[in-house]
This record gives sequence, C-alpha cells and structure tokens, in this order.
Amino acid sequence: MRVFVRTVSELCITVGAVIVLFVVYVLFWTGVRADSAMHHQVDELHRQWAAKVTPSATAATTKAEPSGPPSPAPYKPYKSGKPFAVMYIPRLGFTWNKPVLQDTAVDTLKKGLGHYANTAQLGQEGNFAVAGHRRTYGDPFKDFPELRRGDAVVLTDGTTWFTYRIDKGPYKTVPTDVEVIDPVPRKSGYTRPGRYLTLTTCDPEWGHSHRLIVWAHLDSTQPVDAGKPAALRG
Repeated sequence: MRVFVRTVSELCITVGAVIVLFVVYVLFWTGVRADSAMHHQVDELHRQWAAKVTPSATAATTKAEPSGPPSPAPYKPYKSGKPFAVMYIPRLGFTWNKPVLQDTAVDTLKKGLGHYANTAQLGQEGNFAVAGHRRTYGDPFKDFPELRRGDAVVLTDGTTWFTYRIDKGPYKTVPTDVEVIDPVPRKSGYTRPGRYLTLTTCDPEWGHSHRLIVWAHLDSTQPVDAGKPAALRG
C-alpha cells in the first residue's frame, strides 16, 4: 500500500512539474522567441530599405480621399512568410511596432503580424487586412480592446508612410464571419469602395472562440524622407 501511495504521489508531482513547465513555455518562452523573431524581421526590413533609398520627388503629405488620387503603382507580389512592412499603433505605446508578413499561416504569426493574402495590398484600393495573436508569441495585440475610433494605425513599406484612422471597433464576432475582411466589409459602416484597413485578433484574451475587429480608412500618406507622420511625433 505504501508503495502504491508513493508511486501515485510521485506521478502527481511529475504531472504537476510538466504542467508548470508547459505554462512557462506558453507564457514566457514563446514570447521571448517571438520578440526575437519580430526584432529580426524589423531589422531585416530596415537593412533592405537602407540599401535602396532614393530621394522622393516630393515631400508633401497627401490626404487620401475616397475618390481622391489614383492608386499607387502596383507592388511586386509579397512573398509568403516574408516581412514587407512595419506597423505602429501609438495607442498601444509609442515603442510598439511590429513587422507585417505575408499570409496568416501558424508559423508566420509566430514572427509578427500576418497579412491576409486574399486582401488588398498596403495603400491600394480595397481592404488591407492583418491578423495578430492576442496572447502568446509576443502578445502583439494584447491591448487590442483599448483601440478607439480616431486612433492612428501607421504603416511603412520603406518608401511611404501610410496613416489609417480607426472608424469602428473593437467589434466582436465569430471566426466564421469572414465578411469582416471583404473589400467593403458589410458591418464596418463603409458603403462604397475605398482604401481600408482591417485588424483582427482572438477573443477572449486566452481563448479563440471569438474575434475582435477594427476597421480604419487611409487618412494620409507621405514619403519616408519627409520625416515621420504627425501621428508618430506625439
């Protein structure tokens, strides 16, 4: 009997230790690895951009109107799993910046934010939609519920700053509600084609039964060599 009790006790201790180690891995180690991966992606982008910097023709800021200037020249196709832009959201902290990579595969989202491959490219007409983890893998969208109407979401591709302004959200829905990344999302309040941004993440904080969504419109653009946009100078 004593041997049985001791065996059960040792088994419980072992199971408990495994659970503790798993929690440490999920809460801490995935974050450490993800932060390192995201810093690497951002550094890689800055190196690429620095190698091909050319003066812009104008330093003027362009206000983006729904029926305004023509779409930018088409981008080269984004490469799956590779970074192509950096996102800044001042509401989440003036040191908050994350790389945006192409596609939303599991491995991609371990290294940063993921661009839905079937949505518009950055700055072009349509809906540029991006997903990110709420928790684990660096917690990029941990404070997503704090986003408010009027908040700026700024992105750069190394040549241009794109400043979007949030119009609606966080809006709660279910994972099967794929209409949220349509070119003109039905529940966003938009009624005609434009240059939009959609951000998505999981809800609740440690679950994935629902999704939180925010929608934004492209408010202005300016060349990188004109300096940082106003939204990042506060």
